[in-house]
Amino acid sequence: MAIYELWSPKLERAEMTGALKSRRWLINLSMVIISSIFLRILFPAAAVGTAIWAQSNGYGLFNNIDAPKILIGLLCFVVLDFSVWLEHFASHKIPLLWRIHRMHHSDQGFDLTTALRFHPLEIVLSMVWKAAIIILLGAPVFAVLVFEIVLNGMAMFNHANARLPKRLDTVLRKLVVTPDMHRVHHSTINKETDSNYGFNFSFWDRIFSTYIAQPSLGHKDMKIGLNDFQGAKTSNLKWALLLPFRKG
Repeated sequence: MAIYELWSPKLERAEMTGALKSRRWLINLSMVIISSIFLRILFPAAAVGTAIWAQSNGYGLFNNIDAPKILIGLLCFVVLDFSVWLEHFASHKIPLLWRIHRMHHSDQGFDLTTALRFHPLEIVLSMVWKAAIIILLGAPVFAVLVFEIVLNGMAMFNHANARLPKRLDTVLRKLVVTPDMHRVHHSTINKETDSNYGFNFSFWDRIFSTYIAQPSLGHKDMKIGLNDFQGAKTSNLKWALLLPFRKG
């Protein structure tokens, strides 16, 4: 995706080129390293390990139902995707969760590294939520593994500063979230920020009426980030880590 961004960028702004891009990439990559360390300490086995544990102990709905494995895997994949959508929705609606999640939105650029810019607290809370869903479902190990791979890959894809042919974007977004669709969610306009919560399947936003097709100002003129947090400070690691504890 990094190569594709360089080859066919959607936007060519100061935040996405040159020195400013380098500072953004540094903080975003640093954040994923810090979050990974936190996660490794608190959840050594992560989501797949949770599924193995639940399966070994016979916990969860599908560990106690005799049904085709493929069908169970598909159902769990869809339910897990909805649970991620619901978590993202809650992160915008519950004030305490928003204080943590807004660090992701404080990025004034929008490229594949934005997909890595999540506060360690949010990563840990997300894993707790995901683990609970996996245990309740008794989700098969293979389904959780596939879901984790797809979720991370799609997050990179739909955060990419990549230009897709209009027809291709139109076709793809009928099922999955495209960069143009998710970029709307990173607008500074509140109505647009409160839309397009999906990371993988796009139909959840249509079902729950949170879908906005295009930014009101157009992709080239839209402002990315948060109005309350602008400037070089958003590319400072200490500032970003302390953002959940700041007023505003």
